Amino acid sequence: MKNFQKNLEKYAELAIKTGVNLQKNQELLIMAPIETADFVRKVAKKAYEAGAKNVHVEWSDEELTLTKYLLAPDETFETYPLWKAKGYVEMAKEGCGVLSISASNPDLLKEVDPKRIASANKAAALALEEFRDYMQNNKISWAIISIPTSSWAAKVFPNSTPEEAVKKLWDAIFHVTRIYEEDPVKAWEEHVTKQNEKLNLLNKRKYTKLHFKAPGTDLVMELPQDHIWLGADALNEKGHSFIANIPTEEVFTVPSKYGVNGTVRSTKPLSYHGTLINDFSLTFKDGKVVDFSAETGYETLENMLETDEGAKYLGEVALVPDDSPISNSNILFYNTLFDENASCHFALGSAYPVCLEGGENLSKDDLEKQGCNTSLIHVDFMIGCAHMSIDGEKVDGTLEPIFRNGNWAL
Repeated sequence: MKNFQKNLEKYAELAIKTGVNLQKNQELLIMAPIETADFVRKVAKKAYEAGAKNVHVEWSDEELTLTKYLLAPDETFETYPLWKAKGYVEMAKEGCGVLSISASNPDLLKEVDPKRIASANKAAALALEEFRDYMQNNKISWAIISIPTSSWAAKVFPNSTPEEAVKKLWDAIFHVTRIYEEDPVKAWEEHVTKQNEKLNLLNKRKYTKLHFKAPGTDLVMELPQDHIWLGADALNEKGHSFIANIPTEEVFTVPSKYGVNGTVRSTKPLSYHGTLINDFSLTFKDGKVVDFSAETGYETLENMLETDEGAKYLGEVALVPDDSPISNSNILFYNTLFDENASCHFALGSAYPVCLEGGENLSKDDLEKQGCNTSLIHVDFMIGCAHMSIDGEKVDGTLEPIFRNGNWAL
């Protein structure tokens, strides 16, 4: 690939300067697959050049993960190392930045008993709840990016050689993250400005409900009175901006927990902890999932919904136009970071408190009273398509178009 090393440097710099927006003397926690070691070293160098006090890397290894799932005793998956969870919380209390590299094999655990996966996910969610609150309330800066791994690239481009598949995936990632721009940092500033134009319009409208219609989808969603639409950029508690998802094309807010009624159908596969859930639908009554189906991954979906009571309710609604860079690439990434930014999507589970006025200062009980769902999980799934229509309902009951044919009409 032409100028590959130069683009790698630009990508690493974007992660530090635009993603977590690392400050001088700040610590950085990087969570990454061991296959991404070369790139992580570049990111660490950029971090130290930006004045990082310390860079701590938490490695994961898919081969070891699979071996554990296949051979370890059942009780192994009912616990999570508390020393690790406490360490993350200590770093968060000190105001560390967190950079996660999402690059998992979508089929890694397809032969593993879904109950084992569900037990491990729940144990981790319980142990990491306090650490997760630091991010969901934007107390610290955090960002997610991706780089190709051989197994992931092979899933995305199955008809290419392993080497060619990785090259194609790099090219796609560089394109949708604006790395091919002469100055990616400036390009992201311009992108954020354009996104903010839409969310400012939505915040002025103060819709009481959203009406979604598409093939297989007919759903009405109430919005809390004090909801806030947010976009790419956010502020941590020290007032420093950061961009949590690179790439991102969404504007999002919180649904009213008990105000969702109707059926929604997925439009892209959901890659969930090493397994795929495909062609599924969810039916809601008074906010709760009361029926569901799935062509593949039914048991995984069932176990996810049984994580806790909040897992059966929605915590996020996000609007993404069909005419956007990731969608226009016509690539199914099998990675939620990318696929959710090619499509309107919902999230099962916990809401972001910052999507409610003053929500970051509310207890869980108070958030629930405001209609803001709480849960151990937050799982995005894609529902948008070129045929989707979305209407916003005003206080007086009148409707006006927000999306037509999958794109903005507002």
